[in-house]
Amino acid sequence: MARAVTEIYAEIQKLSNSDKEELLRALMAELDAPLDAEVEKAWLNEAQKRYRELAEGRVQGVPGHLVFERLRARLG
Repeated sequence: MARAVTEIYAEIQKLSNSDKEELLRALMAELDAPLDAEVEKAWLNEAQKRYRELAEGRVQGVPGHLVFERLRARLG
């Protein structure tokens, strides 16, 4: 990193509240952005495939509380 985080933080403290809010929104948008479009596309395709399998009755869902019970049993 070119500048220390503490230096950047000191500069942020000088900003108006509206400028801080704008900066925060920009940072959050960047963090929420997909890291890799191909990965995001693959996850979307997988989610759609799994939904179709459930909707068509090819697979049966497991209630969330059972998933967590099984996980706790495995992990102890």
